[in-house]
Amino acid sequence: MADSQHLNDDGLDRDSSQINNWRSIVTLIVFVITNITVISNFHLPIYVPLSLYNGIFDTLSTLRLISPRPRHDVDAIDTGSKSGGGGRRHFAQLRFPMDMVTAPLIADLFLLAILAIGREEVHDGTIGANNISPIDIMAFFLTLSYIAISIDASGLVRFLAFKVLQKGGKVGHRLFFYLYAFFFAFGSFVGNDPIILSGTAFLAYMTRVSSNIVHPRAWIYSQFAVANIASAILVSSNPTNLVLAGAFSIRFIDYTANMIVPTVITAIVLFPFLLYFIFADRRLIPIEIRMHELSDAQKAKPAVNPNIPHARGELEEQENDPGGNDQAKSLPLEEIMNPFLDKGGAAFGAFVMAATLITVLALNAASQDGHERPIFWVTLPAAFVMFVWDVAFGWLHRHETREIARKGREEIQKVREERATREEAQRAGLESQCQEGALEPSHPPTAQSPTRSRQESPPTPMVLVSEPVDGLAPAESARELDKGVPQVTSEDASLLNETSSNGTTEMPDGAYKVSPEDPNELPTGTVGSIGGMGFLSVILCNFAGTNIGTTILLSRVIQEWVQIRENSNTRISDRTFWGTVYSMAIGVNYGAFSTAFSASLAGLLWRDILFRKHIRVPSLEFARVNLPIIAIAMAIGCTVLIGEIYIMRGDEPYSYR
Repeated sequence: MADSQHLNDDGLDRDSSQINNWRSIVTLIVFVITNITVISNFHLPIYVPLSLYNGIFDTLSTLRLISPRPRHDVDAIDTGSKSGGGGRRHFAQLRFPMDMVTAPLIADLFLLAILAIGREEVHDGTIGANNISPIDIMAFFLTLSYIAISIDASGLVRFLAFKVLQKGGKVGHRLFFYLYAFFFAFGSFVGNDPIILSGTAFLAYMTRVSSNIVHPRAWIYSQFAVANIASAILVSSNPTNLVLAGAFSIRFIDYTANMIVPTVITAIVLFPFLLYFIFADRRLIPIEIRMHELSDAQKAKPAVNPNIPHARGELEEQENDPGGNDQAKSLPLEEIMNPFLDKGGAAFGAFVMAATLITVLALNAASQDGHERPIFWVTLPAAFVMFVWDVAFGWLHRHETREIARKGREEIQKVREERATREEAQRAGLESQCQEGALEPSHPPTAQSPTRSRQESPPTPMVLVSEPVDGLAPAESARELDKGVPQVTSEDASLLNETSSNGTTEMPDGAYKVSPEDPNELPTGTVGSIGGMGFLSVILCNFAGTNIGTTILLSRVIQEWVQIRENSNTRISDRTFWGTVYSMAIGVNYGAFSTAFSASLAGLLWRDILFRKHIRVPSLEFARVNLPIIAIAMAIGCTVLIGEIYIMRGDEPYSYR
């Protein structure tokens, strides 16, 4: 039994020696293993009897939950036995995924089974405790995100990006600045998710149809960074901000007042570093951008709604074809230069979003502590109104959209049949030539052999999954490009098959270290707290269940830190406390663009969108490019925060009561 002096009014034992409890140690180990599993993602082979396997899938197929499955897929004869004889298989192999959905669930069930956590922990982790309410936060975020995604589906982001592209013209540096400013300004209001959803695809297409942008690296990495920087301004822009504001009873207007200066200055100062140092190469950001032009016939065509399945028909299939030709360029070019815009949906969505944010901010500012009523009481009705609008719009236009989808499916089916016919003819011709001895069968000149030859060459750090088109230069040019940009070079030939160059990436010395004014001042001081918490929050984003999990974890750490110091009659100063809190706010937002995709949900979304656009971003490439960006951004943000805290806050003891 712990000594009574360690018990507080809330009944919690804060004796740090209790970490020796075996359940605490097991919980920590499980937490680490779970996060490693989420980052790595793999499948476990599970063998089940064929009768059970068939029964389950036949039932699901009968209920029309899955497509019909031919039984011979699992009843096939096993010819791979050591004896060489064939035999009927008695078990079927299932591949169970271990990812961000299954791993945490299994970990929780395991901890429940060994009684490392109990009913109280499940309740507090779901319903909420210590001013952290996961259900309220997720309800608010999901409902507001639905409104933002509806606005994005209307084509508003793509249309505004097109107007920015027209404004920037063909001057590369000016266009880079306009897009950077647009993504920051728009992301400040609607959050990072709509910017990631539409902005990433837009930039992938834009760099693809440009004849002299060798690689999209500068554009997509800058967009990803600035979108997450912008999400730090408003509480509603990121669920991490909601967790933090709730944990420390911060009114939304107070949060924005404290975060807007460090965030805006970070965006301003970071831009020249991106343009003139990190991506300082004309093949990344040309002086003059040469874009392909639409024909008069293409300009006269109505814009295609990308939300309708198969709406792009033949062009969609050509784009997805690994052996596609240059005709597939017309698809992204049309989406850029002739973007779809639902004016009614965009206007209505913008009105609902603006009204929702204004109402939330007004009600929150009017409350005493910012928590009189759950904030999703405002966003849920607004999301329902937006949902009704979307359903009504879809129902009224159902005949038109169904006809477009039907024609698109017919075009895709026709293209696939023609491709299969050509491939069959090619195989027949090759077999005939092989029989005549005119061609060695081990080296057939298939239609995809140019692609294979290019893929066997050392690829660029970011490579196209299918045929390299329009945006990427040959491998030799890419290697020269990396030599000209030392921040994005690599010596890991095993992963990227890339020849190492002389340039190396080094983080600036003391990027997260700021010397205290008093040489005798301990690191548990204001400057040390800001620098240390900023560094720790960025690091934990990559290993603690995205930046949302990091925010929950560190919020509880700070709450316990305050309570322990108060119990020992050594209160934290008001300046140190708020410096720590807002340093964490900077770190968990900026930490999204650090070393791992799993540092944020936005990172996972960004990677998947690029993959669908035939751009593969290796994990090492992601970390190597982002390291100098996050180092500079955090150094700027924390430095500005230190100045702001010393101006606005005093040395009087902080009291959470």
